[in-house]
Amino acid sequence: VIYGPGYIQDRLCGLTFKISPKSFYQVNPEQTEKLYRKAMEYAGLTGKEKVLDAYCGTGTIGMVAARQAQSVIGVELNNRDAGEFMVELADKQEKVDVVFMDPPRSGSDEKFLSSLVKLQPDRVVYVSCNPETLARDLKYLTKKGYEMKRAVGVDLFPMTVHVESVVLMQYCGK
Repeated sequence: VIYGPGYIQDRLCGLTFKISPKSFYQVNPEQTEKLYRKAMEYAGLTGKEKVLDAYCGTGTIGMVAARQAQSVIGVELNNRDAGEFMVELADKQEKVDVVFMDPPRSGSDEKFLSSLVKLQPDRVVYVSCNPETLARDLKYLTKKGYEMKRAVGVDLFPMTVHVESVVLMQYCGK
């Protein structure tokens, strides 16, 4: 830090976030609000759900969801592997109703996805910045009993080839 407190503050979805230089945070707050509103709509939270925010980063999605859920757990790689955490929950037979996942551009790995399937949440809201890895991960989940119900693209990066997507997957069993 050369000057100032070492963080910046930003408001998103009515919440204030302190963002450090190493924190992941979306750079287009207006479009991020649209993205998160769609993610919350797809999650269908009623106030009774237990929610897991995997790949939570600074926790923005989980904190927005907390206003509409019974409880939210956020897991980020720098404090815990989300896949291992989900396996532990499943082994304890703890129920999670909704999982939000917003992985890096490389998508999820099979270890994470198999953990997600073992946990078997009713709904998975997948936020993706890479259509190729999104397609790969959705293919895996559909083979394991999930169906894609809804999807939308949100342009967070105007004048570029990049697009964010929000997809609702629902467990239908197999």
